[in-house]
Amino acid sequence: MPDKSQPLENIGDEHKLLGLDHLRAIAISYVLLFHYQFFGHPAWVNKISSFGWTGVDLFFVLSGFLISGQLFAQIAKGKVISLWEFFTKRFFRIIPPYLFVVLLYFTVPAAREWGHLSPAWQYLTFTLNLNLDPRQYGTFSHAWSLCVEEQFYLILPLVFLLFSHFKAGRKAAYLVAALFIGGFALRYWGWNHFIGLDPEPQWNRYIYYPTWNRLDPLLTGVSIAGLYAFYPNVKAMINKYSHSFLLFGLILLVASGFICKGYSTYNTTMWGFPLIAISYGLILAAVVSPSCFVYRFKSFITSQLAALSYSIYLSHKMVIHVTQNLFSNMGVGKDSNLMMVICAVTIVMMALAMRYIIEKPSLKLRNSILQKWKRKINPSFYQE
Repeated sequence: MPDKSQPLENIGDEHKLLGLDHLRAIAISYVLLFHYQFFGHPAWVNKISSFGWTGVDLFFVLSGFLISGQLFAQIAKGKVISLWEFFTKRFFRIIPPYLFVVLLYFTVPAAREWGHLSPAWQYLTFTLNLNLDPRQYGTFSHAWSLCVEEQFYLILPLVFLLFSHFKAGRKAAYLVAALFIGGFALRYWGWNHFIGLDPEPQWNRYIYYPTWNRLDPLLTGVSIAGLYAFYPNVKAMINKYSHSFLLFGLILLVASGFICKGYSTYNTTMWGFPLIAISYGLILAAVVSPSCFVYRFKSFITSQLAALSYSIYLSHKMVIHVTQNLFSNMGVGKDSNLMMVICAVTIVMMALAMRYIIEKPSLKLRNSILQKWKRKINPSFYQE
């Protein structure tokens, strides 16, 4: 049992934070509910899924926290960030399952849920989110979020190296603040320049998908990781009042839901994005504090959903589409609860297959490559 008086000292792969599993499970469940309403679905789904698009924002906050936390941990120990190690980890974690799903979409036309596939080069270069019109190119359009992350993490370690080289780490807060403020300015300009009086046709294309409009949750995660790494007094304060932070985050999230009434609105564009990011940030800061009850709560279901979340995210729309077409031919109604249960089962089955056939072998290969590389650069460390 962790010491409740002191928050966790490090953030990285070696630490199993139960609270993060719960948040991952919530995020992927919310995304699934949101996307399921675009297929055949029971009427009650509409009542609980309208805010599900924010599941991606929660994933962004988690990602920013974990990835930058690993970089901050290296800096705090006085180590130089290795770009080779960073990008090797990212490659083997993200690319093999992603390429498998891309291959399925391009080779199995029956797997395409709606609309057309975007050109292959956009998937392969992670630029799908730039100028994406989901009304025309709806198949595998949810890959836009991976593009935002990969673009962000292409630059993030370089920024870390730059600030570390000039020993200007504390001034990074100014860059984060500038990017937050810049996000407001860019969304305001985008709304007035592209959207106008009829937001529905163009809002996704020019507001929701572009990287420069979606930095708020990623920066929130990075900011929390930075506070935890370099400001122990702030970290201790969050740990002491973790339940207050959790409650305030939930209240602010509910308020954000009212502000974002209507998906593609001005309020969502200007105020919804940052408020949702801050809400999830406060919740995240709470659940990674050992004093919080969520930190200590174990759940087999959430831990399994968390482990499968990436494969579920990649494949769920394809699986829903194929499952509904197959079982509707057997007499199961697409709008029925039974169909929804069947889809949930097939989604998990597909994710398990990807997890054990693609993800785990890829991570094993990654670890082997990194271990050999570390032996090569520091052989004396491994001598017995």
